[in-house]
Amino acid sequence: MQSPNCYRASPNETRALSGFLPNRAKFMIHSRFGSYIICSHFRERSRESLINNDHVKFLSAFVRKPILTGAIAPSSRWLGRRMTENMGLERAETVVELGPGTGPFTRAILEVINRKALFLAVEINPEFASKLTAQFPQVVVINDSAEKLEQYLAQYQRAKADSILCGLPWAGFPRDLQDRLLSAVLKSLRPGGKFATFAYCHGLLLPPGQRFRRLLKDNFARVETTRVVWRNMPPAFVYRCER
Repeated sequence: MQSPNCYRASPNETRALSGFLPNRAKFMIHSRFGSYIICSHFRERSRESLINNDHVKFLSAFVRKPILTGAIAPSSRWLGRRMTENMGLERAETVVELGPGTGPFTRAILEVINRKALFLAVEINPEFASKLTAQFPQVVVINDSAEKLEQYLAQYQRAKADSILCGLPWAGFPRDLQDRLLSAVLKSLRPGGKFATFAYCHGLLLPPGQRFRRLLKDNFARVETTRVVWRNMPPAFVYRCER
C-alpha cells in the first residue's frame, strides 16, 4: 500500500503535491526511470506556495525530462558560492551561464559580477527561461540550446566570453552531445578565459562522467577540482578550468 507521504508520477505528468509536507519530510517519486527518495526542505505552507516552490518545479521538470534536467532539485547556495569563487567575475566584461534552471547560480553570479558586464543566460527549458526573465531583468535570458552560444555572443556584439559558468548535467549526456556542447564552450571562451561546471560525486562512477573529466583535461590548459560541497543535494564539486 502506498505511503501517505509517497508521491507517484509518470514521465508525462506531475501531480501537485496535496496537503502539507513537514520540514525535512521524506517522499518518494516513482516513474519508469526509477524511484527517488527526496528529503524536502519545505516548511509547512499552503498548497499554492508549495506548488510554486522552485524545488517542486525542478522536480516536475526532472520527472518529465530527466535527461535534460539532470537533477531532482536546484543546486544549493553553497554550491553557487563555490561555482563563482576565483572566476574573475568582478573584472569580466562578458559572462555566460549555461543551463541556469531556476536560477541558484544566477543569484550567486549577480552578487559578484561587474554591473557593466553583459550577462547572458542560455536555458533550453521554456518554463525556466520565462521565470528567469521575470525574476532577473538585468540578465539577458535566451531560451535555446547551449550549442548556439557562439551565435548569440555575436548577436550581442561580443567575440568571446571572459567567464562561462555551467549547470548542465554532463554525466547524463551521451558522447555526441557532450562533444557538441563542450565544442560550443571552447569556441566561445577567450584565451585565458575561465570555465566552471559542477559534477555530482556519484557521477564519477559513471562512464559519461569519467569521459567528461578526460575531455576537460584534454581541452583546457588548466583544470582543478574544488572540495566537495556536502550540503548540496546530492553532494557535488566544481571543475574550474582555464582556456
